[in-house]
Amino acid sequence: MRICFLNPFGTDKYDGIIKEVLSSSLRDGTELEVWHLTDGPRNLDYFAPKQVVQVEILKAAKAAEEAGFDAFVIGCLYDPALTEVRELVNIPVIGPLESSAALARMFGHRYAIVTDHHKAVPEIKDRIRIYGSDANCLSVESVGWFVDDMIEDPMSVADETYQHVQDIMSRTGAETVLIGCTIVSACYELAYLRGNKKLGELSVINPNLIAVKTAEMFADMNKAGQYRISRAGYYQNLQDHDPVEAADVAPYFQTKLPVIAERTK
Repeated sequence: MRICFLNPFGTDKYDGIIKEVLSSSLRDGTELEVWHLTDGPRNLDYFAPKQVVQVEILKAAKAAEEAGFDAFVIGCLYDPALTEVRELVNIPVIGPLESSAALARMFGHRYAIVTDHHKAVPEIKDRIRIYGSDANCLSVESVGWFVDDMIEDPMSVADETYQHVQDIMSRTGAETVLIGCTIVSACYELAYLRGNKKLGELSVINPNLIAVKTAEMFADMNKAGQYRISRAGYYQNLQDHDPVEAADVAPYFQTKLPVIAERTK
């Protein structure tokens, strides 16, 4: 099984940490390739650059499908371009927020989200509402870090996130906490793997791992002929509606393969 995990950033700065925190949790036979974007903005913290990034995500997803990957993970808690990518390609496409919110009840009755910075809070609240999970989400708050700074001091990010998780549980009654963005969660898990075992005492949801494990499951389902995504409406492909128009727009989604920064089995 081959899974492509796309860091939707125009930099390779975050590829290594994602590989390190996920490699030990892959099942035998799963190959994970961590990609990053080679065109477009470095980050998608703000709405305007995110629109440019989403176009590049579409191109990367198409490239991954053509390269024979069994599933595609969009490695950002915004789930950028998730609906659009599912419309475009036929392999399973997983968003970390959608998959984690869907499974949150299995970790605790109600949950909270600790994200990276203030700009992310309303964006994630909006997405949780779209996913129909807002009734069980008690709060969305930020730990106060931007992604460029996190990678320079992941241990401090992990420690501050641990403190914030304890605080939000105490104040809201949340039984479990979804840690996002994906890089905040990666910092947290990196600190845990490197010996800070107190971090494992709290009920936290790791969206990177949830997304990859969901990708493994859906890839299995697809191979068994059980990934029966509806193309009747929401995810209808343009090809089914107008093949001529689909051929006209297809060149917009073609690109060279993104840099394969890290590969692990």
